[in-house]
Amino acid sequence: MKKITYLLSAVLLASSATAQIFTDDFEGYATGDYIGPGSAEWTTWSGAEGGAEDVQVTNAQAFSGTKSIYFSSVAANGGPQDVVLDFGQQYNDGVFTYESAIYIESGKNAYFNFQATPAIGTTWAMNVNADNGMVSIDDGITNNLAVGSYTDETWFTIRIEANLSTGRWSAYIDGNCIGVWANGVGSIASCDIFPIQNSGFYVDDVMFDHTAYNLPALNASVNGLNMGGNLAGLNVYPTVKIANAGSTEINSFDVSIDYNGNTYTENITGQTLASLSTMDVVFTTAVPLVSGQMAATPTVSNVNGTTDDDATDDSACGEINPIVPAAGKVVVGEEATGTWCGWCPRGTVAMDNFAAEYGPYWAGIAVHNGDPMADAVYDAGIGTYISGYPSSIVDRGGDIDPGSMTNDFLARLQVAPTAIITNASNWDPVTRVLEVTVTADFQSAADNSYKLACAITEDGVTGTDAGYAQTNYYAGGSNGVMGGFEILASPVPAADMVYDHVARGIQPSFEGDANSFPTTVNAGEQHSRTFTFTLPADWNEDNIHVIGMIIDGTGRIDNAGKSTISSDSGINDLNANPTQSFNIFPNPASTSATVEIIVENEAEVQLSIFDMSGKEVASRNYGTLNTTSTVNINTSSFEAGVYMVELTVNNVKMTKRLAIK
Repeated sequence: MKKITYLLSAVLLASSATAQIFTDDFEGYATGDYIGPGSAEWTTWSGAEGGAEDVQVTNAQAFSGTKSIYFSSVAANGGPQDVVLDFGQQYNDGVFTYESAIYIESGKNAYFNFQATPAIGTTWAMNVNADNGMVSIDDGITNNLAVGSYTDETWFTIRIEANLSTGRWSAYIDGNCIGVWANGVGSIASCDIFPIQNSGFYVDDVMFDHTAYNLPALNASVNGLNMGGNLAGLNVYPTVKIANAGSTEINSFDVSIDYNGNTYTENITGQTLASLSTMDVVFTTAVPLVSGQMAATPTVSNVNGTTDDDATDDSACGEINPIVPAAGKVVVGEEATGTWCGWCPRGTVAMDNFAAEYGPYWAGIAVHNGDPMADAVYDAGIGTYISGYPSSIVDRGGDIDPGSMTNDFLARLQVAPTAIITNASNWDPVTRVLEVTVTADFQSAADNSYKLACAITEDGVTGTDAGYAQTNYYAGGSNGVMGGFEILASPVPAADMVYDHVARGIQPSFEGDANSFPTTVNAGEQHSRTFTFTLPADWNEDNIHVIGMIIDGTGRIDNAGKSTISSDSGINDLNANPTQSFNIFPNPASTSATVEIIVENEAEVQLSIFDMSGKEVASRNYGTLNTTSTVNINTSSFEAGVYMVELTVNNVKMTKRLAIK
């Protein structure tokens, strides 16, 4: 039937630990066999083995021997294959290791995840996406926890090592470390291999292993590095997560990051870091990101004034290869959502995260369906691109999950635009008429198949009727952490919801103005169109964003420009100040959170925090800033819940959610 091997490691036996290693190279099957029937380890998501949900053995490709298993998506949302490797129990401590070989067909992708509990579909511990030559790992909240490269139509191995006792996870491709991260989900029970939309891949030589882990006396562990950005030219403030992976309290240590020939160091004292506790060290010195792939290595040392007892976890691997955005490029992400959709909080969190991390290069539009915020024209237009909710499209490419937009975004960000887009707004507060002139400054030749369009969105949208209550499948935390939604109810009452990026309209249509340009357009030419919106009285013009777009002949968005409106000057073009934004981390927070305030030119800055009832719980005016700054918020006295952090820069307001746990 099949070849499955269980071995005991002599090395581990020598250290009085036991380990059971599972391997399957599929050589013991007949070609065409389903792997589920008769197996205590392989099954499917639903438990229905030997049919369309199961996977068959093939001899078309193999990493070793002559056989492997093949996954491809047939249904619009992926599947129907959905194969589960049951690890036999829920592992909550010790070191768990998983490895498999993968071969991805040209132009296709691959995906698998770890389930945290024996009841699959309860909690996801990790997602692995491989597409466009890049492997990226996320935990459902934070993208790119580990990033590595592969080549289509070439076998590669991926290995996951999870120290469940200390929370340190690491990933390797072909034996090379691609990232270390802290995982708040401290258990593993199975691996789910699911072909998402456009999948086509083979899997071979699957194995897993588990060994015990005994805490050393004194041990600080580097459990992750967040550089704070991945675009070349930006100054970032990295965060290194440090864990006490020993039994002795840690009071002091040094943390350094080696990057681009420089060493950046933070000296940490006065701590009471208990055994198995963690803390985030936010660097106070800016690190300039430069183009090119190079190592960024965080290291902890001088623990309690001495050398700790385990050097193997003192550093973390990771390579930084910042993206170099094409000049004048803004990428549009359109998310299909609705308050009735229980999984749609995932899109809400993803859109907020993108706005925080990629602000000047990202124009996010949340297109609502079936609720009071729906715009009929926009809803109908995006409906032709998607197969369900939540969904998203990046520059009107393929339908993807909102939690998986990173690869598409980064790929589009590097494509030189045909034209650079700017917006000039003229706002009449009496008639509430907004006129927007969208100008395309052509960088290369084009024709009249290109079209201009203009969308407007609104942040801070609230409502009182039941249609504004958000159905929330993440309530209670059983489906993992989701930006604070896991500590809210289902549905989240309307009074507790604030919606950002809400699509309020698009003109002249979803497809754009067919008469935007002459038959031949030469590089260096400029062409404009003016679009008129009348804003209802209950829309807040201070929270309106304008997104001008140029759409190519295939229907893809070639480029965009984004701006706000101003009753004073009539024009407030964010492209003139592309680094005005702010970030909050960690989020969710417990005792404290750090706010990174990014301003390029001199600006008046004020920060306020409101609870979901609208009550101001904290506020501070920072006066004039002319550089990127970080401020700490003491949240230890805040009740658990979701808060709105409002940053006002030169009278322009920006808001983000902050979850306190």
